[in-house]
Amino acid sequence: MSEPPASDALAHLPAWNRLEDQLSWYDRGAITNKRRYRQIKVLQLLTAAGVPVAAALSATGWVTASLGGLILVLEGLQQLGQYHDTWISYRGTSERLKTEKFLFLARAGPYARPNRERLLAERVEDLVSQEHVKWVITQEEALRPEDEDERG
Repeated sequence: MSEPPASDALAHLPAWNRLEDQLSWYDRGAITNKRRYRQIKVLQLLTAAGVPVAAALSATGWVTASLGGLILVLEGLQQLGQYHDTWISYRGTSERLKTEKFLFLARAGPYARPNRERLLAERVEDLVSQEHVKWVITQEEALRPEDEDERG
């Protein structure tokens, strides 16, 4: 009879469950933010391509101006959502969590010694808390008034 998958055998460990939960969350978050970033960028490119076409077709000024305005709005949405930066950050955290999972399952690296469950909990929480700190800093920067940015 074969052994159960490693994840089934580890399901009773709180640190393992936390790792699986956070790995799934950051992976989904990376995918979602990548999709949003690319959707906005494709819309921007298509709209930008429409500006010279509208001008060549002698479209009224409001058509060309509207296309330019749409490009600006799309860039504003990208900046507000920080989809590119969030995608990159979440993907990095997801990959670091995958590394911890692999090392833990292989009993390799820092997990080659006793108390590996405690070490897993500490390392997973460290990775997650680093991501939380980055998020808080990004939010604070986004809320800072522009004149404060210029003063330093």
